[in-house]
Amino acid sequence: MERAEKKELVATLNQVFKTTGVIVVAHNKGLTVNQVNDLRSKMAQAGATVKVAKNRLAKLALDGTDADGIKNLFIGPTMVAYAKDPVAAPKVAAAFAKTNEKFVVLGGALGKTIMDANAVKALADLPSLDELRARIVGMIQTPATRIAGVLAAPGGQIARVVGAYSRKEQTA
Repeated sequence: MERAEKKELVATLNQVFKTTGVIVVAHNKGLTVNQVNDLRSKMAQAGATVKVAKNRLAKLALDGTDADGIKNLFIGPTMVAYAKDPVAAPKVAAAFAKTNEKFVVLGGALGKTIMDANAVKALADLPSLDELRARIVGMIQTPATRIAGVLAAPGGQIARVVGAYSRKEQTA
């Protein structure tokens, strides 16, 4: 990689680290190309991105960002996963680590908060932003459905009573 390419990569990563919601750092020693491609596709489906960058360049890119405190995680063969949704990258990384013992989550950053591996796994257990939105919409709609049912019930009961009387008069 030439010097200009390195500077461009550092600048790009620096901008990414400043604008993303979460960063996850993991060891990837011994992963096959197919496994890495599988991880990349799973991350892309979740709205996250995975990068393999030289540790020195990643540390330079972290300068001046809120995640500056995770520099010590960049030792050995590492990968960086990041996303705007604070749950997307940790969720995929934790699930991938369960099925691939060569992929080990080291830690990460959520804004200014530095996380260890356990914090990343705890964050992965939280529902995603879309799941939370769906739950809120469901909670809002449930009372309206119940109110409509309660209001419709007396009218339905009156209609059944009137119908029963009309059938009784017809048979008599």
